[in-house]
Amino acid sequence: MSTFRQIYYQIVFSTKHRKPVLSIEHEDQLYKYIWGIVKNKNCKLYRINGMPDHIHLFIDLHPSVSLSNFVKDIKIASNQWIKQSGLFPDFEEWQSGYGVFTYSEKDKDAVINYIKNQKEHHKHESFEDEYKNLLRANGIEFDGKYLWA
Repeated sequence: MSTFRQIYYQIVFSTKHRKPVLSIEHEDQLYKYIWGIVKNKNCKLYRINGMPDHIHLFIDLHPSVSLSNFVKDIKIASNQWIKQSGLFPDFEEWQSGYGVFTYSEKDKDAVINYIKNQKEHHKHESFEDEYKNLLRANGIEFDGKYLWA
């Protein structure tokens, strides 16, 4: 029997202390670098975008890749690239932890558009509120005092 699967993941992670250090003028270079990591792991990136303090990725994870290692590898490699590039001089590191949310095929276009329109979205909602709303919408319980630890 062949193996079939379809799982879309939205991955969200932020800069240390959610500092707004990812300048918009260089974000495309960072996103292209991350896209290369995704591609090298035989995964598919449908959309990447973010704000100066966080990033969203919408991906299809290859079944041979573990989710936790995938996120860890992206954060470690991009952390090194950011520091070596000098494009984001105030960047310290990524915040520990991340959020991951699963979606079905019917949600795909809506999530892609949501990530595509991050700049517009954040004119009306802070990252903290966005993240809490994502957790609630996905039925994930959390204690706010530990959320940003």
